[in-house]
Amino acid sequence: MPYKDFREFIEALIKSGDLHQVNKEVDWNLEAGAIMRKGCEEIGPAVLFDKIKDYPKGYKVAGNPLASFRRLAIALDMPPDSSYTEILNRYDEGKKKPVKPVLVKDGPCKEEIHIGDDVDLYKFPALIVHGGDGGRYLCTWHITATKDPDSEWVNWGMYRAMIHNKNTMGGIILPFQHIGMIYAKYEKRSEPMPFAIAIAPEPVTAFIGASNIPYGVSEADIIGGHRGEPLSVIKCETNDLLVPATSEIIIEGEIPPYERLPEGPFGEFPGYEAGGKAPRPVYHVTAITNRKNPILTASNMGMPIDDCDVINSISYASDLRSELIKSGLPITGIYMPPECCTFMLVVSTKTPYSGIAHRIASCVWGTKGGAAIPKIIIVEDDVDPSNMREVFHAFATAHHPVRGTHIISNTQGHSLIPYLSQHDRTYGIGANVFYDCTWPKDWSKEELPKKQSFKDAYPKETQEKVLNNWREYGF
Repeated sequence: MPYKDFREFIEALIKSGDLHQVNKEVDWNLEAGAIMRKGCEEIGPAVLFDKIKDYPKGYKVAGNPLASFRRLAIALDMPPDSSYTEILNRYDEGKKKPVKPVLVKDGPCKEEIHIGDDVDLYKFPALIVHGGDGGRYLCTWHITATKDPDSEWVNWGMYRAMIHNKNTMGGIILPFQHIGMIYAKYEKRSEPMPFAIAIAPEPVTAFIGASNIPYGVSEADIIGGHRGEPLSVIKCETNDLLVPATSEIIIEGEIPPYERLPEGPFGEFPGYEAGGKAPRPVYHVTAITNRKNPILTASNMGMPIDDCDVINSISYASDLRSELIKSGLPITGIYMPPECCTFMLVVSTKTPYSGIAHRIASCVWGTKGGAAIPKIIIVEDDVDPSNMREVFHAFATAHHPVRGTHIISNTQGHSLIPYLSQHDRTYGIGANVFYDCTWPKDWSKEELPKKQSFKDAYPKETQEKVLNNWREYGF
């Protein structure tokens, strides 16, 4: 059964052993963030801070909610030990069966209501997440709702926001992001853009909000598809946007056209401090509603693996697998290693003809999501793309350094790719490469190296005998 709220998800994580509660008081200034970062890098459990310095008893921070595939599986109501491909398949199925949300008149997020002069963003224990961050970041694991002024479409996405003062925040709004495309329309009209931020919704909402859902498609409908039942939504107090009714905190307001204040820097998903400090759009908060003793959720982006890496690994791979299959390409598996921060993809394929690796790479780079992936490794179908031992073996032994490396210059760059120069990041100039680790089609069967592994070098009956007797051998 889907979780009705974030608190039910926490109980599930406690039951499965995937959440650690910290009862000792921690400081919102760096200490909590440092604990979260250490936990990410050790692939530890989610963490719930029960006591935050300077804040009343009952105010809590939940860190790294979806920073592992185990926790993502639990969020999707799957067994914790589900494989990457099982999670990927579950995600694909959920997207195919959208369920529209249901509007309710009341919900837990309205237990406390603060409007106008009563608004105070410092009421919540927003963290200074990393050393060097430009300020306290209240919004790092949430959804931000904005409405396209030309249609009925409402985008739910995850976009960072830093506190400026008690009733304003700032954040990056990039032109290629959905929020950026919508905001550009409001600026063109010289009109403010209404927004609503839901912090700590039930976990599927945050997952889909951070996923690669196409422009014009309702995330709320996709969330219902993954949950198998409608998501309950409720109208905001000061604008007409709808938000998840069981969220811990709702922040409402508007973003005026052309107003900018310095925001950043912030530790970002490539694993580096990125984006710098720059003039960026301003969120003017008109109302806050919240549950009593609210739980603030926080993600600590940086060196993998964190929430961003896990979510992107599934959502990007799902879209790209669908595109490759739709194009008639004989792929047998796909994997986006979370350690690679969306900048590398592994694809396994049958090789019915020469040049199949070229076609696969071209298809990937021709998609919206794939255009931001500069490196692709393409392996034979006997290689499990999610098994890095097999992938790196193929890369080292089947990839020819010259004929297997294909470099393309002057491609679409990404402003947060660390190895690009400042000039390239500013003007969006990149480069792509794919590594062909498939065997040449003009080699004879006798020329193909015979892999020596348990599954390849022994008859099936011998494999089965060994597996059935494994415990009797004393292992």
